[in-house]
Amino acid sequence: MVTYGDGASDVHGPWPLSWSGVWVGALAGIALVLIFGLVGIAIGAHRVGHPFGTWHDVSFLALAWSVFSAFIAFAVGGWVAGRVAGARRSETAMLHGSIAWLVAVPILMVLASVGASAYFGTWYGGLAGTPAWATTAAAAVQDPNAALAARNAALATVTALLLGLVGGVIGGWMGSGEPMTFTYYRTRPVRSGTGGW
Repeated sequence: MVTYGDGASDVHGPWPLSWSGVWVGALAGIALVLIFGLVGIAIGAHRVGHPFGTWHDVSFLALAWSVFSAFIAFAVGGWVAGRVAGARRSETAMLHGSIAWLVAVPILMVLASVGASAYFGTWYGGLAGTPAWATTAAAAVQDPNAALAARNAALATVTALLLGLVGGVIGGWMGSGEPMTFTYYRTRPVRSGTGGW
């Protein structure tokens, strides 16, 4: 039991978690990453087969599309997770959105490791290293720009993943139906029952 300064008290228990909502939200986010990646290739925002060595190689269209798609894909995934879970409180819905993102990351890594990262766009290219079976004697020769390209790919990938996390949390919050203000929890009515739903 938590007692607040004004004498009000609240019982906190574990937050309910709907794994159905989490899985459907994660799959929705992954599907949208794929769709946005393919659309980015189709409109020319992503260059297929050309990892960028410097940030000067990235066009404004590619940067804008990558930021937009990384955020929106998991915002929709978080929204779906919150809605499928039936979460009525923003905290529980945001939890579902962030866990959906957390479940999607290893799936994206597995897909990238088997060669699907080209379909996700250049920002998710850092998820896949060179597979062990693809290493040849010609690939063993060191390229002086390889370290720079690997660093930039890692930076782009971590940016896309963190934008996805923010999108998942905000999408879950939107899915709860509660107003998106930080002070709403102080004025909302206290519900009886198990807390977060």
